[in-house]
Amino acid sequence: MFDHNETLEEARARNIRDALFEDVGVCDWTAALVAAGQRVKARLLVRDHAVLCGRDWFEGCLKQLDASASIAWQYDEGALMAANTDVCHIEADARALLTAERPGLNFLQTLSAVATLTRQHMDAIEGASPNPRGCVVLDTRKTLPGLRLAQKYAVRVGGGANQRLALYDGILIKENHIASAGSVTGALQRAQALVAEQAAPKGYSIGIQIEVETLDQLREAFAAGATSILLDNFDEALMRQAVAINQDMTGGTALLEASGGVTLEQLRGIAATGVDRISIGKLTKDVKATDFSLRVLERIA
Repeated sequence: MFDHNETLEEARARNIRDALFEDVGVCDWTAALVAAGQRVKARLLVRDHAVLCGRDWFEGCLKQLDASASIAWQYDEGALMAANTDVCHIEADARALLTAERPGLNFLQTLSAVATLTRQHMDAIEGASPNPRGCVVLDTRKTLPGLRLAQKYAVRVGGGANQRLALYDGILIKENHIASAGSVTGALQRAQALVAEQAAPKGYSIGIQIEVETLDQLREAFAAGATSILLDNFDEALMRQAVAINQDMTGGTALLEASGGVTLEQLRGIAATGVDRISIGKLTKDVKATDFSLRVLERIA
């Protein structure tokens, strides 16, 4: 139950392997039109103002096919790129470059888009929170299949933080769990017992968070020992009341997280209520790909 722990490096290798397999299959017929052994110089251009993310995925696709390829990056990972500038200069086997182009760009355009959108959201709340712990934007589990760790990495590159990585990474008690358990208190007590009996003896630190939909549920959660609470679809007035209740009942030690259809325009006002975190699914599910363009410049004799 607790043994799954894929690293980012392992996930990246899997992503690259799967991307090349699904695109190349038995061969790349079109790349075979180029003479074997022909080397070329190329450049990668970005057409958008964006945060660069995914260099290792792009480079991994190319070097999987040509280990001798060289890439001179003009921007660091996480850097803000100016529109219509060179991202990197490449020297590689022509067939390998042409085959790796689309899989590599798919990663680069997707992860850069996630990092860019996250940066926009973090910029929107800068300096707005009265909370001494500050306020941070989080992702969710609404990620593209197979790209969970990659997209959550991109959120971090953009300056945001990660909610739990997956079901194995923590307990998040939602409304259906509460309904099935019978009450907020019942669900929390079962979660606390599960961690004490099964996770703690094995050395696992499993966080418990519970979602509440009303202030009465919030008070019940605090009374049952909750230390992390997700405020589901609370408006700003209710969030401010929740922050006050947190102060009264826990001394402000519990983490409060706002969630539920949050827009970029609402962010600053939400951060100003004093909540600790704001989780936003669209960071990873509603991204508009960053526009990159790769061009071969010359053949190398």
